[in-house]
Amino acid sequence: MINVGVIGVGMIGQDHIRRLSQVLSGARVAAVSDVDSDRARSVAAGLPGGGAGAGAGAGVAVHDTGEALIADPAVDAVLVTSWGPTHEAYVLAAIDAGKPVFCEKPLASTQEACSRIVDAEVATGRRLVQVGFMRRYDAQYRAMKEVVAGGSIGAPLLMHAAHRNPSVPPHFTSDMIINDSAVHDIDVARWMFDEEIASVTVFKPRQNRKAAPGLNDPLLLLLRMTSGVLVDVEASLNASFGYDIRGEVVCEDGTVELSESAGAVVKRTGGYGARVPADWRERFARAFDTEFQEWLDTITAGLEPTGPSCWDGYAATVTCDTGLAALRSGASEPVVLRDRPDLYKTAATS
Repeated sequence: MINVGVIGVGMIGQDHIRRLSQVLSGARVAAVSDVDSDRARSVAAGLPGGGAGAGAGAGVAVHDTGEALIADPAVDAVLVTSWGPTHEAYVLAAIDAGKPVFCEKPLASTQEACSRIVDAEVATGRRLVQVGFMRRYDAQYRAMKEVVAGGSIGAPLLMHAAHRNPSVPPHFTSDMIINDSAVHDIDVARWMFDEEIASVTVFKPRQNRKAAPGLNDPLLLLLRMTSGVLVDVEASLNASFGYDIRGEVVCEDGTVELSESAGAVVKRTGGYGARVPADWRERFARAFDTEFQEWLDTITAGLEPTGPSCWDGYAATVTCDTGLAALRSGASEPVVLRDRPDLYKTAATS
């Protein structure tokens, strides 16, 4: 049984706590910490053995800081789901403590911070960090990658992708379209083709009338891979009808795409229809489950994490920064990465 400490118990943190406690096997939430200490105590009280203070035996410990949680000898592994700018300090502390750490994206909020994390992990000589890019664990995406990698439909030429949100909160900015939404498609592109992104161009179509003033909604990103494969990503924030994720790879001898619906398709009175997911939690629930179960199984076996690595987190952040530069310049901007350390050279992406 892996004792997991969770730093950050907001919406996604609580969803992962539910997953670890009620859905998956091999894990126990042993400690929590949050900037809102009352919320942390409330979450802990709702868990088996909850309500205990820090260091209270078999209870769920509530720590004042993430660093204290990481230092707790009762915590075997760490889950970071706090605010993005805090990720660097917690991931570095976990690496220093020699504890496996799962960090929700972003790995860190700047490429410099990501690079410091890469250096810290490389210095240990082994992988301790996994980054939360859950689409790699989605059954449909995995099936698509299997076809592309198998070569049965020839070499890939293009990929079409779309990330459509029904709506977004008032604080959402144009930068967040790239950093929070398109970042998933950026990671999928690197993983799908096992290569890096060479350049990014961002186009601003006509603004959606439902978009807030000054919000560039939608955006169209054009990613050029190092092999020359082109990936276009439509990022829309006010689709209204639901959370709609699309993906199709066009190859020399055929295409492969995500199925339109994971549920049943109903045909009647001359038409057909299926359910559109309401949000990311509904669309990727099983992907999250698979992602965490595989992480837990790896840790239990005493192995290094095999999922998205520090390098993947670093490359995604650099590419997002490049996308922001392209959004402002209107030009194609090159993606400039540091040299890849040997620890991450088993493939173009982990």
